[in-house]
Amino acid sequence: MIAFSRCASGAVRTSSMTLFFVISPNATWKLPRDTIPMIDRAFTTCLLALTLFAVSAGCGEGVDYRPDAIGEEGTVTVVMDSSHWNGEVGAALRRTLGRYITTLPQPERAFNLKVRELDSQNIYNQIKKHKNVIFVAVLDDTTQVADFMRRRLSKKVRQAVQDGRALFTPRGDVWRQQQMVAYLTAQTAEELVQKIDAVGPKLRQTFNEATRRRQTVEMFEKGRQHALEDTLMQRHGFAVNVQHDYQIIQDTTTASGGFVYLRRVLPSTWRNLMIYYTDEVDPSTLSPSWIKSTRDSLTRQYVRGNVAGFMRIDYRDITSRKRLASEQINFLGRYGFEVRGVWTMVAPHEGDSSFVQLGMGGPFVSYGFYDRASGRLYLIDGAVFAPKFDKRDFLRQMEVIAYTFRTRQDVQSADTARVTASASAP
Repeated sequence: MIAFSRCASGAVRTSSMTLFFVISPNATWKLPRDTIPMIDRAFTTCLLALTLFAVSAGCGEGVDYRPDAIGEEGTVTVVMDSSHWNGEVGAALRRTLGRYITTLPQPERAFNLKVRELDSQNIYNQIKKHKNVIFVAVLDDTTQVADFMRRRLSKKVRQAVQDGRALFTPRGDVWRQQQMVAYLTAQTAEELVQKIDAVGPKLRQTFNEATRRRQTVEMFEKGRQHALEDTLMQRHGFAVNVQHDYQIIQDTTTASGGFVYLRRVLPSTWRNLMIYYTDEVDPSTLSPSWIKSTRDSLTRQYVRGNVAGFMRIDYRDITSRKRLASEQINFLGRYGFEVRGVWTMVAPHEGDSSFVQLGMGGPFVSYGFYDRASGRLYLIDGAVFAPKFDKRDFLRQMEVIAYTFRTRQDVQSADTARVTASASAP
């Protein structure tokens, strides 16, 4: 409810804002008598409209009504001069932000780079709508992009760049919601190339995390299986978000841990999600080798082929490409490792310990991490089979699901934080 009060100088004050009506005190009004009711009605209509505006202004505080950013997921709009794009600066972007992912069955770029020059207001207006945007310029150039960058940066920052400090700055939701915009500049082209090479991993991480946040909204806004998630939390003390068409294939608990296997099957693709944990284990057990051996053990037992064989990591070195990679990561605040590679269906070879390739395969990503609060070692694995499609975006969906992981302690801590914040709010 909004309370009105008459203010000095002809203002009407509401509980959330003040509306001013400015009327000259020296004005002389000579109106026919029969127009007064008409003016009263007009004033009432105007006041009602202003009241509704006041209500919307008061209730909408802190709400972002801007539309969501648009464009293909996995594409970054690169705003830079064509001379630099066709030179060393463009090459540096292609080998870092747009580098090939070699842990897929066929190499695919981490991000598709779409270059645009800033040569008209119309193009600028279109760029402002895109999900992923990066502005790249040599600061002292005479190009439109360089001029834009100089106007966006403060005098202090411009001076720092002129003093030899290259700049990489990511900003979220600059013009639209669900948007990531980055600025990358240096004093010379040589310094810009060096900066791109230095921040390449951070550059990919920035746009990967933005992509993951958007896909989390898109994947789970409809048809999420809340009841199944609650069951996971009750039985195992953890949960992940589950899309509407995933089914539980295996749900096992033992004295020392547990295992959950979920599957999504479509006419031409399928996706597997496995979550394994073991209790009261030495954290030093965690390593890429543990992840790979545990994964192979689980898939040999639970993920069988339609006719014969079982899923196994493909350890073969195909030509010079790196088909298997691992790195140490921070997984939702937990120490862990990420392993990526290709799986294949195999069968044991008679007479020795080797395996026969059965011709079926796809990419996988595994996350192994230690949860200190519960004393558990976890393995989350996502695998994709999509023989007629590119695999990058399917595998990113498995990443999204993995990063919705939470434990009972996580939920309790979040609830406590909300209660505390609510109690301290004015």
